[in-house]
Amino acid sequence: MTAREPYSVEIKVRLYELDPLGHLNHAVYHSYGEVARIELMEAAAGEQNRLRDENVAPVLLASQISYRRELRQGDVVNVTCDFKFGTGKTFEAAQTIVKTDGTLSAEITCTLGIMDLERRKLVENPRGRLEQAGYDLAMLSTAE
Repeated sequence: MTAREPYSVEIKVRLYELDPLGHLNHAVYHSYGEVARIELMEAAAGEQNRLRDENVAPVLLASQISYRRELRQGDVVNVTCDFKFGTGKTFEAAQTIVKTDGTLSAEITCTLGIMDLERRKLVENPRGRLEQAGYDLAMLSTAE
């Protein structure tokens, strides 16, 4: 069995996302990462979002980015996302932003959790909670 590639979305760099130097603004890299994380969670949830029905939701706790190569208007990138589950209340997202020519532009690492929106506390075992809610865990993580 061959390992699958992480989930990926394609995004084109738009003029209004540039800084005064003509490069993609630093904050937009984070936005691109957020787009991929949200789209992956939606795809893995399928047609019904049971987490919302249970009044819990994924929450971003920390985000770190390493910029590798600049992006300019018109560049097209693939933004990947792959979750890594361990023990405890949090899990990690490993992401890359890669130009279609293969140039690595940025690497993003995030710490996430699943928050009980009434109690404002993280739930135990986020992987198990996602599985219980019907998420496709094989879609969320290549490490399964």
